[in-house]
Amino acid sequence: MKNLIIITLFLIGTTTFAQNRNAKASMEVDGVCAMCKARIEKACLNTKGVKFAEWSIDTHELKLIFDERKTNSEIIKNQVLAAGHDVQELKASDEAYAAVHACCKYRDKDVTDSHHKE
Repeated sequence: MKNLIIITLFLIGTTTFAQNRNAKASMEVDGVCAMCKARIEKACLNTKGVKFAEWSIDTHELKLIFDERKTNSEIIKNQVLAAGHDVQELKASDEAYAAVHACCKYRDKDVTDSHHKE
C-alpha cells in the first residue's frame, strides 16, 4: 500500500512538472503570393520559441505554435511587421513594406488583382 502511494505521488509530480508550455495562436496577415508566404513564415520561424508557422494565401490566416516561456504573440507580430507585412490592425513601416518584392505589394490594388486572376 505504501509503495502504491509513493508511485501515485511520483506520477502526479512528473505529470505536473512536464506540462506543455506550447501555445497556439492565429492572426490575420496581409500578403498575396507564395513569396509572401515564405517571407511571413520565415520571419516567424526565425523568432526564438516559434515551433510552427503556416500562412494561408487564400484566407491570410497565420497559424502559430510557440513556447510561451520564450516568446509571445506581440513579439511574433513585430517580426512579421519588420518583414514588411501588415498584421490585423497594425501596418508595417513604409521602409519594411518598400523592401518586399514588387509582386508582393499587397497594398497595391493592381498587384492584388493580378494575383486573383492567376
